[in-house]
Amino acid sequence: MADFHHNFHLFFDEFGLQQQSSKGSEMTMNTPIGDGSIRRLVPRPDLDIVFEQLMFHGDFLMPLATTTPMVELHYCLQGTRVIHVERNQYEFVPGMCALQLIDEGKALFEFTGNQPYEALSVGIPVSTFHHYMEDISGARHLHFSSLLGRKPFRLFHEPIDPASAVIIKRLTQSVQTCSIKNLELECHVLELLLSAFQSFLTEPKTPRLSSMERQKIQRARDIMLERMANPPSLVELSRMIGLNDNKLKVGFKELYGTTVFGYLREKRLEKAFLLLQQGDLNVTETSLSVGYSNPSYFSEAFREKYGVNPGNLLRRSF
Repeated sequence: MADFHHNFHLFFDEFGLQQQSSKGSEMTMNTPIGDGSIRRLVPRPDLDIVFEQLMFHGDFLMPLATTTPMVELHYCLQGTRVIHVERNQYEFVPGMCALQLIDEGKALFEFTGNQPYEALSVGIPVSTFHHYMEDISGARHLHFSSLLGRKPFRLFHEPIDPASAVIIKRLTQSVQTCSIKNLELECHVLELLLSAFQSFLTEPKTPRLSSMERQKIQRARDIMLERMANPPSLVELSRMIGLNDNKLKVGFKELYGTTVFGYLREKRLEKAFLLLQQGDLNVTETSLSVGYSNPSYFSEAFREKYGVNPGNLLRRSF
């Protein structure tokens, strides 16, 4: 296996940080460049996980020459940075999920000074990427080289989706408190990789919905999210968007992969998770705010999805 970890070592070297062990560790930066910390985890040889929490004293330019092809999933949580590759410029902004295909080549990192910078990165070698792109028969439908073409770098990006935001928050808190086992860590990371690969690399199916129908169904989704605490019935929703209820049910499943109320249930629980993390509402208030009139039923649904009682999560947020 090519040592893709060397790319991370080069990155840390530019910050004046010591090379770390193969299992990873926490590195503190206290230099003229800036302050902060980088926590690196290497739970297995083909996985490199990096949490960055940095503050640069001024605008900082960092040249970097990657030596080994790799795939990196990057979540920008706070602050901004720009990467220059050849004549192209790529900006990373808060709330952005970016899947990067990186070949050997030179890049220039540009960090904005005097603002907190926080990010999570997951790196894997090309061999592991190809393994994930194979089906159980061994057939591979996507190749790193064909996706990259003749360029040294390719970027896919979109806003961080709510489900990934929940995983990232849980992952970040667990790592900071060292209360996570390798099995749980790898499961969380694989969920993030799966979500990104499906979003960026899955070939879209031939649409059976017209453009107008798609817009109406997207409006239906928006209405359900806006009225999460008191949603309309399926018949009422159909009338509101001007589409019959059967077309709404079939089209919503095609567009979002689940039923209207299955989608609503997931979004209610995701919002509840974030509200409990903030710690401003108790469990009953949280359940009511996302549309559960029965706190016991809410707790059961929450425990089924996240494996923890909402009250326990609330206590950990203080």
